[in-house]
Amino acid sequence: MTTEALLAYAHFLAILATATFLASQAALCRSEWLNAAAVQRLARIDLLYGVSALLVLATGLARTWWGVKGFGWYWSQPLLHAKVTLFVVIGGLSLVPTLRLRCWLQAVRATGTLPAPAEVKATRRLVMIEAHLLALIPLLAVFLARGVGTR
Repeated sequence: MTTEALLAYAHFLAILATATFLASQAALCRSEWLNAAAVQRLARIDLLYGVSALLVLATGLARTWWGVKGFGWYWSQPLLHAKVTLFVVIGGLSLVPTLRLRCWLQAVRATGTLPAPAEVKATRRLVMIEAHLLALIPLLAVFLARGVGTR
């Protein structure tokens, strides 16, 4: 039982970190606030977002392997597959902002050039879509934990 609680705790912390870094990214990704320091900060936050998302994945997998319900139960649940699918979709969407942020950082370092406001707006829109999709995953988790839609 202690293992289950610690696995859940680690998973929750990773989720909170991911949400925090994604929210920070959304807050900073505004053309009216963007300067060279903000571009560097965005790139660092994006890296932390990626690391925390990997921790979400690792702790989630650990819960399925070493949790009380066991691997067989978790992976037979459609809601878990829905959660994982959303997670993968969010990861796919996050590639575009990550690549843009890397380009912005290179441009700032090389020439001091900031991205165009339209590009910043489009990037922020993707980050906001990620954030809204991320909010759906805990809803599915609550249903899964309460046995709603389980087999």
